[in-house]
Amino acid sequence: MAGTATSAATFGQTRPARGTIYPVLGAISVCHLLNDMLQSLLLAIYPLLKAGFALDFGQIGRLTLVYQLTASILQPLIGNYTDRRPLPFSLPFGMASTGAGLILLALAPNYATLLAAAGLMGIGSSIFHPESSRIARLASGGAHGLAQSIFQVGGNLGSALGPLAAALVILPHGRGATAWFALAALLGIVILTGLGQWVRAGGHAKPRPKGTRHPATGLSCRQTITALAVLVALVFSKYFYLTSLSSYYTFFLMHRFGIPVRSAQLDLFVFLGAVAVGTIAGGPIGDRIGRKKVIWGSILGVLPFSLALPHVGLHATILLSAIIGVVLASAFSAILVYATELLPGRVGMVSGLFFGLAFGMGGIGAAVLGDLADHSSITTVYQLCAWLPALGLLTVLLPDVRRMPA
Repeated sequence: MAGTATSAATFGQTRPARGTIYPVLGAISVCHLLNDMLQSLLLAIYPLLKAGFALDFGQIGRLTLVYQLTASILQPLIGNYTDRRPLPFSLPFGMASTGAGLILLALAPNYATLLAAAGLMGIGSSIFHPESSRIARLASGGAHGLAQSIFQVGGNLGSALGPLAAALVILPHGRGATAWFALAALLGIVILTGLGQWVRAGGHAKPRPKGTRHPATGLSCRQTITALAVLVALVFSKYFYLTSLSSYYTFFLMHRFGIPVRSAQLDLFVFLGAVAVGTIAGGPIGDRIGRKKVIWGSILGVLPFSLALPHVGLHATILLSAIIGVVLASAFSAILVYATELLPGRVGMVSGLFFGLAFGMGGIGAAVLGDLADHSSITTVYQLCAWLPALGLLTVLLPDVRRMPA
């Protein structure tokens, strides 16, 4: 309780004002790190679950589907509600749901319980992302791309730390060691409670008055819908391909090169670390040169590397995965900020929609690619997915959006 009070006092001294508020951005990024590290433990221990419960690739894919669809369906609904009635104190409850899912994952006696644990973790994620993304924008001081990158890089670092934690802690000590990571969820609850107090102290937890009007973008309804459809297609391309790496990369490396589980987990850490680097770069670059240019380069620019990856040796595969991670990850900050400029005043709904799409596309991708791997081979999966970045050509249909004031 003392820690909560201290956090609240610290955040409460800073009001959302002009200028980027880095302590708040740092705190919400740390919480994103904790959230996504805990979420990624599920993916990271797939080899352990596969062996312990005698699962096939299809069951692995359905486990991911339950987790990611639970997160994706709820996120835009929660975001749309909190646009009108912000709920910053819902964030500790979301982190608590994630912690409960971890404990259930550690103690699960059967596959059905694993699915329930995955669902709880998905609910925690669905609560976390829309409201935490709003806090990042409140603290941005107008540097929306930078703030979104700082926020997202915490999540990417957390996703990278998950496989490392699994390799160093869970694999040597067994699945039960997963429960110890609930302590990280407790830390997140303390910090998020403090951030909720900061939002309330700044007057940003009040319901939005009815009839509130937002700045016009200068685009017609048709242009806005077309742009959103293109962004959805780009998110599909990005996350369907990323799922092929995050969910099945370890299996691909073990199948193609015969390396042990621990080595494959460390190689997955290299890829996810590269994703974190790309995320932190994408937002500031978008602030400087424009979101559309970043989207062009990050989606379509991956294509030659993705086409080469299934056909090279081990060291080249690791290098190409790192390049792909850096380049492809720079897209999401630009896509998200571009979407919030298309629909000003709808930060929660837009964040929930696109984070939800990311999870949903990943979940569908995991299920489809798992069944494809069962009926063909894991190498075939990578050969087909290599063409997904070609959808980056759709970026030509995006209009130029006027930047919204801070």
